[in-house]
Amino acid sequence: MLTVEKIGGTSMTAFSDVLENIIFHGRQGPELYNRIFVVSAYANVTNWLLENKKTGAPGVYHHITQNQEFRQALQDVATKLKDLNTHYEPLGLDLAAADAFIQQRINQAQTYLESLTNVLASGYVNSTNILQAAREILASIGESHSAFNSVNILQNRGVNATLVDLSGFDDAHPLTIDERIKQTFSGIDFANTICIATGYTKGTEGIMREFDRGYSEVTFSKIAVAVRPQEAIIHKEYHLCSADPNLVGIERCHPVGFTNYDVADQLADVGMEAIHPKASKPLEINAIDLRIKNTFEPEHPGTLITRDYVSPRKHIEVITGTDKVVIIDIHDPLMVGTAGFDLHLMQVFFDLNVSYIFKATSANSITLLIWQKDLQAALLDELNAKYEKVTIEDAALVCLIGSNIDEPGLLARAAGALADAGINIRSAGFALRKVNIQFIVGRDEYKAAIVALNQAIG
Repeated sequence: MLTVEKIGGTSMTAFSDVLENIIFHGRQGPELYNRIFVVSAYANVTNWLLENKKTGAPGVYHHITQNQEFRQALQDVATKLKDLNTHYEPLGLDLAAADAFIQQRINQAQTYLESLTNVLASGYVNSTNILQAAREILASIGESHSAFNSVNILQNRGVNATLVDLSGFDDAHPLTIDERIKQTFSGIDFANTICIATGYTKGTEGIMREFDRGYSEVTFSKIAVAVRPQEAIIHKEYHLCSADPNLVGIERCHPVGFTNYDVADQLADVGMEAIHPKASKPLEINAIDLRIKNTFEPEHPGTLITRDYVSPRKHIEVITGTDKVVIIDIHDPLMVGTAGFDLHLMQVFFDLNVSYIFKATSANSITLLIWQKDLQAALLDELNAKYEKVTIEDAALVCLIGSNIDEPGLLARAAGALADAGINIRSAGFALRKVNIQFIVGRDEYKAAIVALNQAIG
């Protein structure tokens, strides 16, 4: 049974567990093969190269954007990567070969980046495109590093492993991402090898231009569509759970088990990604089942996400949300009965590339919920210039999500649970499909709201 499996950065860092719990678990001989592993960079490596995903702390890329000397920063990363290599020598890594590979790749990248910065300094080109290319080059280093090491370790353990380096560092062929994947995998005998593929793929359209730090899941998805496996699998350091154990306690959480892609999209919309939504669409359209597994619990089947699954019983599968959002309320007495009023409002958001995750309307007002990080002065200036009153409030969103939650009285029970906990509902809503009931509450009430809903309904 051919599978395409993605291994995240935290799991890759614990590569001894990957070997024991994923690659070799319950398998030997020919059973090891018929698998393609798409690997992320080791934890923090992409942060060093680009910027810290959570804190925004600058990496090598920042030096380039600021027209600063970047070579020493890049070579410092090379030193860190060689230090990481020493951690995997006991697993079978040929340290000399691994160090030589990553130093060569860093030096190659430096040459490319020097050319880009020279062109950028000339002032004759669009800086956006040059910086995007620099970002692509830097990002590719991390996955090439972890993929090379993985193949080297497996080969030194007597496993027939094939490095599928999609970074395109050694060619100038103008291939799209899909073309590169299709061409690179053509002719590989999956039944007799383990493929280790880089999570980064070079393409003429630029994988980071549209997907940025979600690119490894896009590569994973596109490979799955190209080779049509029996199953696609993502290995994470945790289960896809019914709630956040850090908020409600591990005893009140359990793996979801089964759900569908619609639910996965609802989760992604509030930042609880089972998979990047732009990576899930090709899998869903091509009816490729996706399994989310916990690297550190190899016996557990995890959660299977399919296109058509509907729970046979009415129940909530996940209670989740986010406290990193703000309410924008637009009030204008000219709104009532005016055709296209909403269209003109949405044009403002479209022009500034701001997406909303919740929307409610009344005769004279429209309430939107957006991510805190997307609140920008230009947006507020545009709205204040066009509409009578614009109100901004910090907020949190809590959600009841599931493939079959159309249960009479559920909305009342949930609202009652929040009321009993002394939590005021600022707004609420759900679409006709009833896969997600949403409540907006105060930001400081987020944890209490999640706990209250889990105790009453979870």
